[in-house]
Amino acid sequence: MATGETGFDDVTFDLISVQYHSLKAGHDYGQYVRDARNAGADEIAAFFEQVMAVDSERAQKCHHFLAKLTAEGTSSTSPQGAGGG
Repeated sequence: MATGETGFDDVTFDLISVQYHSLKAGHDYGQYVRDARNAGADEIAAFFEQVMAVDSERAQKCHHFLAKLTAEGTSSTSPQGAGGG
């Protein structure tokens, strides 16, 4: 498998990246929900909550795939190259 500059294979890096960005966005959306509620815009707050739920589901799916790759014992979830085994 191809490895990028991180030493991890591309698929593992991509899953970690999507998971991180989904979790980060979910954190930010919490503020958006509060802002909308404070403005009395309950319909918009509900929309932000839906968006947050989708990102949470996306992060969980990435976690599932990463756990599956690790359980399968693929070398793709371990750093490649210097000092790696």
